Amino acid sequence: MMLARLPHPETPRAAPDVTPAQMAFINHIRFVKMACRTKPQTHLFEACALLHVEGTKSKEAHSDALVRCLPEALGTPVRLHAPRVTEMSFDENWLLRLASAIAHDDDASIGFLLRSRVAPEHRRLVRFLVGRISECFSLV
Repeated sequence: MMLARLPHPETPRAAPDVTPAQMAFINHIRFVKMACRTKPQTHLFEACALLHVEGTKSKEAHSDALVRCLPEALGTPVRLHAPRVTEMSFDENWLLRLASAIAHDDDASIGFLLRSRVAPEHRRLVRFLVGRISECFSLV
């Protein structure tokens, strides 16, 4: 009798129901996180004010601001996997759900996701940054 072989508990598992566009969004955030490792953490209000003053609309600038400020907004370090890992952390899954809710104009889900993790004073700015980044991907 042959027993079925179970996967090793640390074997990365693909996130269920993730489209290629959604995976591209997460991998983009992961690459930005790697590039930001040597940059200092910045405050969310300062980062958004700088984006506004510079008038930048680039995906990279908004992603950089989000990644560098997200720990402040969540009040905890953010766990992001290396690019191209198929497994998704809780933080990555949350970001993806928020970006998808914004892309679909699902205000109830957006409100729930922001209230569940983001300090009240940071919700508007996190929504703005994630929304600007998600515009660059086909999450609809």
